[in-house]
Amino acid sequence: MPLTVWGLALCQALLVSGNILLIAVSPLVGNQLSGSADWSTLPVAMQLLGLTAATLPSGWLTARLGRKRTFIIANGIGLVGIAICVLALKLSAFSLFNLGTFAIGMSIGAGMLYRFAAIDAASPVQRDRALGLVMAGGVIAAFLGPWLARASQQGFEIPFLGCFVGLAGLYMLALLLLSMLKLPLPRGAAGHEPARQLGALLREPKLVTAIVIATLSYATMNLAMTATPLAMTHAGHTFGDVTNVIQWHILAMFAPSFITGDLTRRYGHQRMIIVGSLSLLASLFCALLPTSFWTFSIGLFLLGVGWNFTFLPASAWLTTTYRPGEAPRVQAINDCAVFSLTTLSALLAGPLNAWLGWQTLNLMLIPLVMSMWLVLLVLRQNMHQEKARREAGLER
Repeated sequence: MPLTVWGLALCQALLVSGNILLIAVSPLVGNQLSGSADWSTLPVAMQLLGLTAATLPSGWLTARLGRKRTFIIANGIGLVGIAICVLALKLSAFSLFNLGTFAIGMSIGAGMLYRFAAIDAASPVQRDRALGLVMAGGVIAAFLGPWLARASQQGFEIPFLGCFVGLAGLYMLALLLLSMLKLPLPRGAAGHEPARQLGALLREPKLVTAIVIATLSYATMNLAMTATPLAMTHAGHTFGDVTNVIQWHILAMFAPSFITGDLTRRYGHQRMIIVGSLSLLASLFCALLPTSFWTFSIGLFLLGVGWNFTFLPASAWLTTTYRPGEAPRVQAINDCAVFSLTTLSALLAGPLNAWLGWQTLNLMLIPLVMSMWLVLLVLRQNMHQEKARREAGLER
């Protein structure tokens, strides 16, 4: 495996570590600064809104400046966002804190392209493994993120200020590493086949199916995950319990990545997605059990595995549906769709948990998971019809 892929895996680990820290801390800071449970997850939603806002510009910058410059610019924006969050905590300014998480989200939005950069750096036979290896960087994050949140929580007189100082350290390390990596141009930059218009791309059934499944799986996982710190706090669990549950959830999200690529090549994208959706359903049904530490732990663990077995195969599937010259645009469209719905899920997590409760919230997510089956069924029917038309044409 090229050294660049290993470097991107470490960058992914640092990125996800910071994201875990924000997931654990931001709802609590939001509740502290806003004084209302209804607005407690707004900082998470603003982070995801920034992430979504950065997806299309990141694709545009990547096509023109290359991946390395795009990633370095994004890291700089993240450091500015962290500085704004620190200032917001000192001033107890809720609106300023949301602005800071928005800027950090923009940085994360560009960083989500690490997985596609790894595919570009690897040979064709290594693409699935390269994707899995970069996503497996989250295994380090599963331990580093929660540990950093716990260790830095009381580092300063102002609650949670130390968490953002630690976050700045992660971003500085990533910036240093990115400056040393040799990142190739996107495959699209070397493509000679003409790129199709957006309308033509969106008429490709497999491409649309891969985007829809990636979007539904990420939104389902994110809504349940974002509501977890609030639900656990309302159930009387400590901050240490919350970070432990999130830690095992993140581990379940990324640890299977070591084998997901091999399993996908062996069983196919659609079968892996079905297995992942069943794990998502099992996690949602765990919410019907008493709200103990172990039910939260098992439910969030299954949620992480389900996300891995749906989102990663969908991402790998997407890379087989477009021409080389279309890569930056399709990748940006995919991430824009994924994180638009994910942003909405984060915004709704706090109010839904407050109004409906943890159990009803999880029951409402079941139709999202079952929608994946419907999308796959429609695709299969379209493929059968297309095959029948081709055979009829040959007979004529």
